[in-house]
Amino acid sequence: QVQLVESGGGLVQPGGSLRLSCATSGGRFSIYAMGWYRQAPGKQRELVARITSGGITVYADSVKGRFTISRDNAKKTVYLQMNGLKPEDTAVYYCNTVPPQLGPRWGQGTQVTVSS
Repeated sequence: QVQLVESGGGLVQPGGSLRLSCATSGGRFSIYAMGWYRQAPGKQRELVARITSGGITVYADSVKGRFTISRDNAKKTVYLQMNGLKPEDTAVYYCNTVPPQLGPRWGQGTQVTVSS
């Protein structure tokens, strides 16, 4: 059974950086587009960055120029480098396939809190 394990979150000051990792187990990771999603309190989960199997990336306007998604197919891992963090980036971050209906059950996510 495919599992998703996100890590790398934490508390950071505005303007700071974090690097999130999402390790997958099982499944044919390399054939799927993967994405990073986030869910802030009281809001719906949203897709903030995605990367195709071939490495093409697309970003939500809110993170464009600050976040970078990448993947290592050999390690079955997807990353999210987050720079210039803002308080509005505070959320639980998840990874999954794009669209998520193609992927496994959501993981536990990793909390990112941006606060001074």
